[in-house]
Amino acid sequence: MTYRERTRAIDAAARHWDGPYRPYDLIKEATIAVTIVGLIAVTLAILFSSPDEAPTTIRSWSRQNPVDFVSTAMGELDGTSTTAEYGPPYDHGPKAQHLAFIHLQSWLGIAHPINTAQDYVLGPLAALPGQPALRSALATYRRAGSARQLAWDHAYERALTKVADSATAIRAVHGPNLGPVPTLMDSLLSFAQGGGLDGALLANRQFYSTDYTKILMLLADGGALASRARAEHLLGNQWGMMNETGSFPGQGWLWLYTMWYQIKPFSTSPNADIMVMAVMFVLSLGFVLVPFLPGVRDLPRLVPVYRLIWREHYRSTRP
Repeated sequence: MTYRERTRAIDAAARHWDGPYRPYDLIKEATIAVTIVGLIAVTLAILFSSPDEAPTTIRSWSRQNPVDFVSTAMGELDGTSTTAEYGPPYDHGPKAQHLAFIHLQSWLGIAHPINTAQDYVLGPLAALPGQPALRSALATYRRAGSARQLAWDHAYERALTKVADSATAIRAVHGPNLGPVPTLMDSLLSFAQGGGLDGALLANRQFYSTDYTKILMLLADGGALASRARAEHLLGNQWGMMNETGSFPGQGWLWLYTMWYQIKPFSTSPNADIMVMAVMFVLSLGFVLVPFLPGVRDLPRLVPVYRLIWREHYRSTRP
């Protein structure tokens, strides 16, 4: 008997049922199941609740670690931050990822333009009312050439590395070679600690202000998000994509995607994201093509695990 004939005989036997019948009320069973699961869920929610973690904001970050905030702001001002050099979809930075001739990041273009100096420092400060000293400092900084600006920026950054982590120490940083930068940074720090910078970066012309891109990119440039992610076991080298808050297992189906970031060359490559995407595309394509691959598509027949699973059925249909 050929495989096709045997399959037809099995299908015919499956359609003809000589076994016993039992009454089954699907609505009753579903109602009982939903009720029990609902009671368990409500009880567990009352007993254990869910983690109510306070959000990380620019206000909290600038208060808890003012030196890190000001250092990050200086990176935005002089164009050396991660966001300033990221490339599309934020800017024309030189570090756009690619794989051989595939420049996917550049092909997609700039969808969320960010000018770090203007959007994170100069623009918010220019919108502050009054404060003639700040307006004078902004005018002086804008009139200076790029070389002069960089000289002020680097001198201020060097001075910043020697101060204690407090707003008072930062405001004490002054000097003739720093130009108007201390005034700019003092005003920006005060603005951030008061919560104004969060609102300024969230403001847009849309009806709903739900685009947190600029705030998140600024936080990511500093150490606020990284230090919190490390404490919650959410960094990439901690298999963070598979973890939830507190290192509890989360999306287990992401293990294959996350695994590549833990091994070389992916773990050390600046083009890791697009390389992992390429690997996962090839693997996913392999799954899609399983029905068309000779040998692979025949594995269920060659390794008849299904007969073990349905052993009762095949035992009852055995001649």
